[in-house]
Amino acid sequence: MPIHNQTDRYELPSGTLELLILRSVAHTARHGYGISHDIKERSRSALLIEEGSLYPALQRLVRHKQLKAKWGTSEHNRKARFYTLTPTGRRRLVADTERWRAVSRAVTKALVGYS
Repeated sequence: MPIHNQTDRYELPSGTLELLILRSVAHTARHGYGISHDIKERSRSALLIEEGSLYPALQRLVRHKQLKAKWGTSEHNRKARFYTLTPTGRRRLVADTERWRAVSRAVTKALVGYS
């Protein structure tokens, strides 16, 4: 899944976009643009999620019953699908967050001392 920062383009490791989406809707229902904007804001613009990656990931999460989708009206008075976390999604968010932290710690330890 491509992401951007000011100068480079990176690939997120598999499953990372879904983890970011689950985190974004953990406490409030959001539509696709709101999720993308939340991720951008939380990452201080380091992560810019493309629509071509976001919407298929949202559909996968709905299909796997980790998100629920409901039609509503956006803050700009437009029809939009709002996504909320299901109990299955919350369990995945907790498990994947811990796994991400463990992997991140391990990689950081492995990189110490390398220039």
